[in-house]
Amino acid sequence: MTNISLKLAETMSTSGIKSVYGEPIVVDGTTIVPVAAVQFGFGAGEGPGDDSAPGDDSAPGGAGGGGAAVPFGAYVSDETGVRFRPNIITLLAVAIPFVWVAGHAWARVIKALKR
Repeated sequence: MTNISLKLAETMSTSGIKSVYGEPIVVDGTTIVPVAAVQFGFGAGEGPGDDSAPGDDSAPGGAGGGGAAVPFGAYVSDETGVRFRPNIITLLAVAIPFVWVAGHAWARVIKALKR
C-alpha cells in the first residue's frame, strides 16, 4: 500500500498548473494556450474480509483513482492582443442543463406565488 501512496503523491506533485493550462502553441505568429478544468480523485482501503481468520494479516485491500478534463477554451495572443476563445461545445454542455434547471425553478416560484 505504501508504493501506491508514493506513486499518487508523485503524480499529484507533477500535475498542477500544467494540467489546467496546456503548453503554448505558436502558429504563424499567434500563440495559443489551451485551458481545461482538471479533476483527480483517488481512494484506497484495506481491512478484514468476511472470510479472514482472526490474526490473519492477508486482509483484502484495494485502491483506485480517476480523473476528468473538460476543455474550456484557449487564450489566443496575436498582434491585436490577448483574448479568451471559449469552447462552444463545452458551453452548451453546461448551459443547457443550467437553463433547464433555472426554468424549472422559476416555474415553481411562479406557481408558489400564485397561491
